[in-house]
Amino acid sequence: MKSPWFIVVIFLLFRSSLFPQADFGKRTLFIRKATSPIIIDGLGDDAAWAYCTPADQFIQQFPFDTSLAKSQTIVKMTYDDKAIYILAECFNAKPGKYVVESMKRDFNIKRNDCFNVYLDPFDDKLNGFVFGVNAYGAQREGLIENGGNFDPNLRWDNKWFSAVKRTPEKWIVEMKIPFKTIRYKYGINNWGINFTRSDQAINEISAWNKIPFNFNNASLAFTGTLAWDIPPRKAGVNISLIPYAIGGVNHDYIKDETRWLYNSGGDAKIAVTSSLNLDITGNPDFSQVDVDQQVTNLTRFSLFFPEQRQFFLENSDLFARFGFSRIRPFFSRRIGLRNGEQVPIIAGVRLSGKLSRKIRIGAMNIQTAGSSKLNVEAQNYSVGALQWQAFGRSNFGLIFVNRQGFEGWRISSTDYNRVVGIDYDLQSKDNKWQGKFFFHHSISPEKNFNAFAHASFLMYRDSRWTIMWNHEYVGKNYNAETGFVPRQFFYNGQTNQTIRLSYWRLEPMIEYSFYPKSKKLYRITPGIYNSYYADSVFAPTDVITSLYVNMDFYNTMYFSIGYNELYTNLLFPIDPSGTGSKVLPTGGYHYREAVFSFRSDARRRFTLNASGAFGSFFHGVKLTYGLTMNFRIQPWGNIGLTFSRDEILNPEPFDNIHLMLISPRIELTFRNNIFWTTFVQYNEQINNLNINSRFQWRFLPMSDLFIVYTDNFNTLDFSSKNRGVIIKFVYWLTI
Repeated sequence: MKSPWFIVVIFLLFRSSLFPQADFGKRTLFIRKATSPIIIDGLGDDAAWAYCTPADQFIQQFPFDTSLAKSQTIVKMTYDDKAIYILAECFNAKPGKYVVESMKRDFNIKRNDCFNVYLDPFDDKLNGFVFGVNAYGAQREGLIENGGNFDPNLRWDNKWFSAVKRTPEKWIVEMKIPFKTIRYKYGINNWGINFTRSDQAINEISAWNKIPFNFNNASLAFTGTLAWDIPPRKAGVNISLIPYAIGGVNHDYIKDETRWLYNSGGDAKIAVTSSLNLDITGNPDFSQVDVDQQVTNLTRFSLFFPEQRQFFLENSDLFARFGFSRIRPFFSRRIGLRNGEQVPIIAGVRLSGKLSRKIRIGAMNIQTAGSSKLNVEAQNYSVGALQWQAFGRSNFGLIFVNRQGFEGWRISSTDYNRVVGIDYDLQSKDNKWQGKFFFHHSISPEKNFNAFAHASFLMYRDSRWTIMWNHEYVGKNYNAETGFVPRQFFYNGQTNQTIRLSYWRLEPMIEYSFYPKSKKLYRITPGIYNSYYADSVFAPTDVITSLYVNMDFYNTMYFSIGYNELYTNLLFPIDPSGTGSKVLPTGGYHYREAVFSFRSDARRRFTLNASGAFGSFFHGVKLTYGLTMNFRIQPWGNIGLTFSRDEILNPEPFDNIHLMLISPRIELTFRNNIFWTTFVQYNEQINNLNINSRFQWRFLPMSDLFIVYTDNFNTLDFSSKNRGVIIKFVYWLTI
């Protein structure tokens, strides 16, 4: 099975050596110090702008990258001792109304008329920042990680300023990004820089420095050069104090208990250097004002929900990118949470950032208190990470994770877990080759044999071909207690025990894209994908083979149809529905299904996403269908509805299963700093109806007042489970 894929990889390497890579060109923008003050008002009439070199002649990135943009953009940049200033004039090829989702922060660039700037202060083509504004002034900012091959990490927030003015013919945005907001190193004359523009009226995305259309527009492989007349000075004292206070009340109707909630504490962010940051937290409040979106889970394994807590976000990829998405040696949501309950965190420190252009470091230490309610002792968590850039855009990484338990206030000699590992991330200069290889080993008080995990991933991608190979192996005794490895655990409902098993995974995939001569259909992509999970002797446990065809349209519409062959080997009797129905017996099950998905034109005020699957399911028949509808009240908000249903028909004596998840949602943005979101989640799988209503007032940049109301009901009789109100105040003070 390995040989054909090995031959393909050798062929592609040989092909790359025969045919030189296309020269996409690299532009340079010279930035000089402002000659006079600049006011951020969106007018662009300050005298200092007249002396700035323009960045113009934007090039199409979508739908194709072979011509100048129809809607052109002119950008100017300057700076003073405290901040970088950006002026963008965005001209409209088709004058008229603008397309925006709302004034909500961190918008989707493919659903908004917007302008974005991408900064790579070390010009390492791997890590950077994005700052964007849509045509009505909503902001987005994020961290660009791993070269920008995937969307930026928009959970990162920081202080910066912008203003917008609109006319039918063009819109103007002015931006001010303080040096204290970003991380850079004194003495570097050239930064990586790029700008992108989205004009939804003509469905065009353009860039200043050319980006091939088959790559993400946040890709740092294709940045131009920002040439400073004088390298930016050190930002000076850069300390942010972020205190919080929280109060509220919750009533548990099942226990008939009322609990008053109150807490206070805070974080501090200290720039040790302009590229190295120290985060300190004391008595942090990790109760979320955002609620995880529920999904129906018909698998035997845990679902992954991303980290959203502020303390862990900056340089989060330094810690979180080790391993794969489902073989993580470190997962920060393991800290401060146990079985969904909060464990008190006493304090934590976190140092992360760049030592030089090629070396990044991360070090973290967090101490939690014990909890008699949860029957856990105090724990100390330490993580160290080192990343060294080598061979162009690739890098080596080392990680060490340590969980140390206590007995009272004494360190326990038998309660600990450690993981050490090495990763290699491969990225070619032209971004066509991507890969990852790692080896991790856990250390526990016992069972350290076969306590390792390793994997390899390699992908080649150009405008037509996408070819991928992946292998994974997790040993039975690999124990990443502060990580996330759900496939390693199997639950025996008969004995109420969970066991560990070794597993292999092989995952090849190949796609080829056609570009028909059509005014409506943009691209047709047929593909084949296989995911083969096996036990330690390569006997299959979970297998899926997919044949599919994806179709992308010029108007952003999308349609996909496919066929899946599946196999599951049940080691223990289980109830896959998770509803307490009659369990299925052990053994191997072959089943198959036809699937489809559809997305309507995302630029319209009313949008529709639909998906469905029909086929066999273990020894029954399953029909799954779902809809997501949204109506945009431009620019003030959205009214949406998400609906999914699973119908599982089983032969006697097994029960038929009917599971429904329905979630209406209202998002209103009265101004770009006042938000109100209300949504309902009706989930038949867990018999719960959740109502969550959140009001947010951003009274100053990065300073918020939240008022959150939650209510939970039992869907069987609609009796109340619990109800609560929380008020949270967060203030961000920069010194």
